[in-house]
Amino acid sequence: MAKTQAPPTAGANGSQSKSTANNKTMFAPGFTVNINANKTNTGMAAAMNGGTGHGQALLPSPEFASPAQVRNYCNSLRAAAVTMSIEVAMGAEILKGVLAAVPDPEGRPFGSRARAAKVARKLQKSADALRDAAKNAAATYSIFQQQYEEEINRVRHRARKPQQPQINWAQQ
Repeated sequence: MAKTQAPPTAGANGSQSKSTANNKTMFAPGFTVNINANKTNTGMAAAMNGGTGHGQALLPSPEFASPAQVRNYCNSLRAAAVTMSIEVAMGAEILKGVLAAVPDPEGRPFGSRARAAKVARKLQKSADALRDAAKNAAATYSIFQQQYEEEINRVRHRARKPQQPQINWAQQ
C-alpha cells in the first residue's frame, strides 16, 4: 500500500513547510509576488510578439536610396538586436534557474544544475548571436562610409546650405 502524505504545516508566519514523506524543509514565503501585473505590450515587446506596437515595425523597410536610409536601417537593426540580445540572455538565466529546481532523476549531486546549464547554453548562444548581429550592423554602416566616401562627399558638397548674407558694419 502507498503511504499517504500529510499536508504541509506552516510555521508561525507561514514561511516554512515540512514534508513528512522526504523529511526536507522547504522555504515557502508567506506572500506572493506578481511581477507581470498590468503589463502592456507596446513598442519593441509588441513587435517581437507579433504586434506592431505604435504602428511601427521592428525594422524600417530595406530601402537604400540614400546614405541616410542606410544609416537608419543599420542603427535600427543594431538597436533591435541589442534589445533582443538582453532579453534573450535574461530568458536564458531565468530558464536555467527554473530548470535547476527540477530534481535530477538519478539523484546525482548538482545533476539538475548541469542539465539546466546544458539546456540554457543554447539560448545563451542565441543571445550571443544577437549581440554579434548588433556589432555587425554597426560595422556595416562604418564600412559603407569607408567604401563610398567619395560618392558621399560629392553629394554632401552639393547639398551645402547657401551662405547667409553677411552684415556690412562699415556701411551705415
